[in-house]
Amino acid sequence: MAIRHDVLSGGLSGISTGLIALTLLASAPALASNCSSTPVAGIDWSGCSKKNVMLEGSDFQGANLADADLSLTNLSGTNLTSANLEKATLVRAWFTGAQAGNANFAKIEAYRSGFENVFAEGASFAGAELQRANFNGAKLSGANFEKAELGRASFSKAVLTGARFSLANLSRADLSGATFDGPIAFDRAFMFLTRIEGLDLSAATGLEQAQVDLACGDAKTKLPTGLSAPASWPCASD
Repeated sequence: MAIRHDVLSGGLSGISTGLIALTLLASAPALASNCSSTPVAGIDWSGCSKKNVMLEGSDFQGANLADADLSLTNLSGTNLTSANLEKATLVRAWFTGAQAGNANFAKIEAYRSGFENVFAEGASFAGAELQRANFNGAKLSGANFEKAELGRASFSKAVLTGARFSLANLSRADLSGATFDGPIAFDRAFMFLTRIEGLDLSAATGLEQAQVDLACGDAKTKLPTGLSAPASWPCASD
């Protein structure tokens, strides 16, 4: 049976157009996050600019805040449980009393930020920029600080049970008031003038004599078997 050429041509043209449309749809970027929306659990604020905003007490559980700029923003008392903040800019932001268990803070920029009394057990701060950050009183059991920059960060009264500081820069960080039970990892961490006064590090893993010799301990500092306190601790009060 003969098929009219114009019908066949039109049909093929329609199929081609449909395929092109589907290809463009598949390759199109996902819809942009709604940066003007009100905070709610699971919200997508990825890449949004929320600088110097008062967001205390907001619910961000499971939210996507990756690459967002939250510098100088008040996130005190917020629920950030399992939220994704990877590569977010959090310079001088504060999280006092926030719930951030299992949250992802990997590769954030958070110079001078306040994490006082935050609950962040199981959270990841891997590769984060946390110079002069304040973790006083924070619950950080099982937290991952691998390769994090923690120069002059403070951990007074923080709970660090099972925390991992492998390859982290702990230069002049203050761990002296922290508490923990069992192992805490320091594999290849840089510990120049890291304050470890009064700490029981007998169960610490990855700790080497060269690290101890650079750190600031005292007569109450306990070290793993095989390591010893230097003849004099290099502990300038600065």
